[in-house]
Amino acid sequence: MEEDRRDNFQSDIKPLTKKEERRGLALWFRLSRFYNQSVRETNHHLKQWDMTAAQFDVLAQVGAAGRLTQQELADKLVVTKGNITQLLARVENLGWIIREQNWKTKYVSLSETGRKLYQQVVPVQEQFQAAQFSKLTEDEQKQLLVLLKKLQS
Repeated sequence: MEEDRRDNFQSDIKPLTKKEERRGLALWFRLSRFYNQSVRETNHHLKQWDMTAAQFDVLAQVGAAGRLTQQELADKLVVTKGNITQLLARVENLGWIIREQNWKTKYVSLSETGRKLYQQVVPVQEQFQAAQFSKLTEDEQKQLLVLLKKLQS
């Protein structure tokens, strides 16, 4: 089964030279290392609020939107859909969100505590994340966004 998937993948792409293969591997390693470093630094930074990156993601997404369905939030988060229920239960127990159900649709919004925390944490975290890319010029940052979007499509 795994071999079939590999064969299908390989038939969809043109053969690469050794140089292209090595460059592709180097790109993957660099992106992986940057991502892992960024996650470690982010988690360390968020510890001052006793918050995980996943909890911050909920706070930021719901705070920016005002109110989301649980499905809309799951689509936006960087956690698996299977973890969304547990994650929301933890954030709700912390008093940051309110969950409501209207017939079959579940909605999520920030509580008063969550709104205050959002106003306190999000601007600082935005500055922190922006600083991670400060070695790049504004044009380079825009170009990186375009390139990453191209890779995702």
